[in-house]
Amino acid sequence: MLTVGKGIKIEIHLTREPFETMKTHRGTGHWALAVILLSLVVAPGLAFAQTDEIQVYDASIADKGKFNLMVHSNFTPAGQKTPAFPGGLIPDRSFNGVPEWAYGVTDWFEMGLYMPLYSISRDRGASLNGFKLRLLFVKPHADDHMLFYGMNFEFSYNARYWDPKRATAEIRPIIGVHLHPVDLIVNPILDTSYNGIRNLDFAPATRIAYNFSPKWAVAAEEYADLGPLHQFNPISEQAHQAYAVVDRNSKFLNVEFGVGFGLTHASDKVTMKLMLSRDLN
Repeated sequence: MLTVGKGIKIEIHLTREPFETMKTHRGTGHWALAVILLSLVVAPGLAFAQTDEIQVYDASIADKGKFNLMVHSNFTPAGQKTPAFPGGLIPDRSFNGVPEWAYGVTDWFEMGLYMPLYSISRDRGASLNGFKLRLLFVKPHADDHMLFYGMNFEFSYNARYWDPKRATAEIRPIIGVHLHPVDLIVNPILDTSYNGIRNLDFAPATRIAYNFSPKWAVAAEEYADLGPLHQFNPISEQAHQAYAVVDRNSKFLNVEFGVGFGLTHASDKVTMKLMLSRDLN
């Protein structure tokens, strides 16, 4: 992911919110807490489906009264050659992206709009895939605390080739600790197609980052999709991708770039992501 500014982010992925915004910061705390967070994490989403956003939220949000723009981009040079569902887009060599428009309502609440969500794929060409509304609640000024947390809610309207269900939603808990200069963050995500609690899809995302300075950081991230809560998929059918990420922050633009590698047969082999962001006022 690339963060080009506090308000604009561009994310490029090559494969495969009250509390939200993905920015990693420094902190200190109890390692045991990190383990507890991992156990509490539940991640949303349809297994193996493509995504417009590859990001771990760190409970940072736009300042009150600030508009922020983050551009997410991801490309899959080597991905699954069959769609996740009949009529779906083929991940291999596809490009997905979306501008994320955010506004800081208070010091603990941020609203966001993802639109337009688009793709360029070899089987369908250029396409518009829908839009998302986001409500992110966080501990105020998360960057200044050792322990930080939040909750993000996303509500999506999807094109049939992006998701077999028109309406879907995501519940993303955010838990982390700043152990200067190391950050540990867990986003236990739960995705739903409004078909029952037992069918919630668990797709956790985790991040371990080392901050060389307020401007530079490197991180290891892992994105997974284990399947429905009532019965996780076999390991071979779960999606797991490990990313090497670099962050560069500046007054003009924040940039995050990462390359991900599939760890299972059901994962896209290679994914690249780029996020650029900055405040607009």
